[in-house]
Amino acid sequence: MKAYFIQTTERSTALEQREVPQPQATAGKLLVRVRAASLNRGEFIRSHGLTKPGAAKAAGTDGAGEVVGSGKRVMGRLPGAFAEYALMDEPDAIPVPPNLSWEEAAAVPITFLVVYDMLVQQGNLQSGEWLLVTGVSAGVGVAALAAAKAIGAKVIGTSGSADKLAKLKSFGLDVGIATRKADFHDAVMQATGGKGVNLVVNNVGGSVFAETIRALAYEGRHATVGYVDGVLESEIDIEALHTKRLTLFGVSNRLRNAEQRAVTVRGFAADILPFIAGGKIRPLVDRVFPFSELPAAKSYMESNAHLGKIAVRID
Repeated sequence: MKAYFIQTTERSTALEQREVPQPQATAGKLLVRVRAASLNRGEFIRSHGLTKPGAAKAAGTDGAGEVVGSGKRVMGRLPGAFAEYALMDEPDAIPVPPNLSWEEAAAVPITFLVVYDMLVQQGNLQSGEWLLVTGVSAGVGVAALAAAKAIGAKVIGTSGSADKLAKLKSFGLDVGIATRKADFHDAVMQATGGKGVNLVVNNVGGSVFAETIRALAYEGRHATVGYVDGVLESEIDIEALHTKRLTLFGVSNRLRNAEQRAVTVRGFAADILPFIAGGKIRPLVDRVFPFSELPAAKSYMESNAHLGKIAVRID
């Protein structure tokens, strides 16, 4: 079968298509005929630690397809998803709602599981609260916007593209701030009546961290989900942390065990999947590439031209 592998060096990551043996289902693992997979920026950013220099590894982290032998439509974490067949741990298998295409289903798993973790499990976002999403036009940002609006929250988003922010207004974005800099505190305070936001989703990284802390309200919560700016350090206002009784947390899955991940999957299936199945949340797929053009899809993602997720169709 055909499969893509990712090779990481100290300076770059590159993709290569290879012919490899088809995997076989084993106890606890489902063999999936992959129909679509989506790109996740973290897999291609060396600073995220997911692609350390070394031997090439199977590319892809989530996707959707049919379980061989049963024909069930599933989506979920799918290591080596950029392949014609891949193995999925049974607890990670989420049924695909009938209203989703394969590409839309592939855009759900990792992104919306992360969103559920940071908005619901850890962030405790409530109807009527304010959410700030830095880099709101990225895949996780758009998904966070969709989930927050389904919950009943109000959303402020930052982006370097005023055009993308305008498009996201139709998806429920309440306030858009066109900036790539750490200069959004005043606009956030104006939108929230001087109180600040209840929850921050920081997609950008250390370059805006101090500003997001300034933008938090009393008993605010702060989720660190990415650092596309490559800035891994930042100053922190200890007085603000102390006096405003802030909560800071991360949402990486790298050190979580299988049962911890399974708890998130079950929670997502109970709390968020019904919104997707009912059409209240619709995964936003910016562009679909054929399987043979995965390197082009990677380049398109790195250009930051997309709004939402990028998917690959595997026929």
